Amino acid sequence: MWAERARAAGITPFALMGVIGALIERGEDHRLAWDILSVDAPTATPAISADDLYPDALDCLRTAKAAGLIVGIAGNQPSGTAEQLLALDFTADVVASSAEWGISKPSEEYFTKLVDVLGLEPHQIMYVGDRVDNDVVPAHAIGLRTAFIRRGPWGFVHSAQPESNIADLQLDSLAQLAAWLSR
Repeated sequence: MWAERARAAGITPFALMGVIGALIERGEDHRLAWDILSVDAPTATPAISADDLYPDALDCLRTAKAAGLIVGIAGNQPSGTAEQLLALDFTADVVASSAEWGISKPSEEYFTKLVDVLGLEPHQIMYVGDRVDNDVVPAHAIGLRTAFIRRGPWGFVHSAQPESNIADLQLDSLAQLAAWLSR
């Protein structure tokens, strides 16, 4: 998805990911990359296919559903993301994006909305994320259980942050989460 966005903006994926990596390390908003690279951010919602997901993502979602859990997918994504995700081969009870809700992570309102939509108590929800600042800390602050996954650009960089240790689970893969759910 990032490679597609880079090409749409007329830059190389390597340049985009390099700048995003530097911004992550500095704790700055990754969306500044477009300004740093002197290009306009693409406005079209990128097409999402199963190839854009981590190889163990769909199996993990299926394992959670098979365990009888309510499965939700929610993140800071553009409009149209939910429909594209639902077109992939899995079932989720809730698929939502920040664009559709009009609020985004890491705001408390975002996580409160997630709790309301799921119809559960905060402690009954496990929020899985690869960012300490956007996922683990704010979800934990309102009482959600959290799983920090050390993968992807944010996950690797944020794993060195002391705040990553507040997560209830530390994961290197979604296969580990699936195994934990199957216990």
